[in-house]
Amino acid sequence: MGYWGYYVVGRSGRPLAELDALDRAEGLTLCVTAAGGWQVWAYPTGAPGGEAAGGTGDIGNMNALARETGAPALFGYVMGSDCVVVEAAGPESGAWTTCLARRAMAAYLGDGEGLTVEDYFLEPRDAAERAVGWAAEAGRAVGARSLLDVLSSEPGPADPLAENILFRLLDRLGVVPL
Repeated sequence: MGYWGYYVVGRSGRPLAELDALDRAEGLTLCVTAAGGWQVWAYPTGAPGGEAAGGTGDIGNMNALARETGAPALFGYVMGSDCVVVEAAGPESGAWTTCLARRAMAAYLGDGEGLTVEDYFLEPRDAAERAVGWAAEAGRAVGARSLLDVLSSEPGPADPLAENILFRLLDRLGVVPL
């Protein structure tokens, strides 16, 4: 069983864990910092129905984080290292949601009510367009094509961890270099 939990991405002069928007997320751990005040924090939750691995599951609100920092924010919820729910928001551009490793996400969603991955999440092309705007609000110029490649990718035998796709996305957004 792989990692279950959040990666919280934001830009601030203070540690994100100290901000009001994340005050309920006890147990955040700093993973990496990057130029311009960008930070990535981990918040493991453990598998659903299993014991929590530190967090209680209540991470806070990324819209509130974007408003508080005045910069775009992103949450990546990793599900067993198989797939990732990506929630992003900018103080001006608003929120959007997509997923990484869509085949695995489809398996997690199952056959419930005839809904598909596309019913829950932006398709890669639409997510790439929203991500270009998110990056622009962060002061980064990125191309939709390079983002589309990442948003459409799937884990493989050489790199089976979906969270690595998330970090490739952050690299392409110009936030945290690999």
